[in-house]
Amino acid sequence: MQQSSNKALLKAALLALLALIVPTTASAQSYQCRAPQVSSVPQISPDQRPRVVPITGYTLALSWSPAFCRTRQDSRSHRVQCSGDNGRFGFVVHGLWPQGSRTWPQWCGSANRLTPRQVRENMCMMPSARLIARQWAKHGSCMVRKPETYLGVTKILWESLRIPDYDRISREDGLTAGRIRQAFADANGKSWQASHVGVKLNRDGWLEELRLCYNNRFRPTRCDDRRYGARDERAAKIWRGL
Repeated sequence: MQQSSNKALLKAALLALLALIVPTTASAQSYQCRAPQVSSVPQISPDQRPRVVPITGYTLALSWSPAFCRTRQDSRSHRVQCSGDNGRFGFVVHGLWPQGSRTWPQWCGSANRLTPRQVRENMCMMPSARLIARQWAKHGSCMVRKPETYLGVTKILWESLRIPDYDRISREDGLTAGRIRQAFADANGKSWQASHVGVKLNRDGWLEELRLCYNNRFRPTRCDDRRYGARDERAAKIWRGL
């Protein structure tokens, strides 16, 4: 019953989201991308127990690809994203994650399978077939019945975003986590505030990820401490890698 309630709420929220979002030519995209051919979908096995809880919001996690690929240029498993053969990427989608009040739902299970075509169509947004398969199995199955719906919602959110020129920002003196999140909020209009943007830095202060916080109607909302990440005053660095 609870999963059905979650999915009904998601459907209503999606309709509201579609009415609000106007795609922009300055939206968040890869620097360049050539989607590879995909002949099969990786098989994913749960690594934790299933957990079904009410959905109170969502996180869209964006991975900073230059930092991710810094030590993975020769990795066979990350060839599409990191070799340069299929293009070069700035931010890419790590995943769209449903949130609960104290924890998050995961591995809810679905009889519906991803197809190679669905994977290929989303490789410029999430440049790893295994990543796409895992995100659907772990997170998407707790939101909707069909993988194409999960990927469609993710793409709507992704294509609504404007990404600041973080290459330029990376050269600023005294760069902080607060500057990174404020730059994103400033680029995305009145709906976004700095408190809606989580910033994940590694132990050495390099940017790894932005975590964008939404309520259960996909409106930007304040991040809790877990998702907010680095405090505003923490020194930060952005690996350009280009």
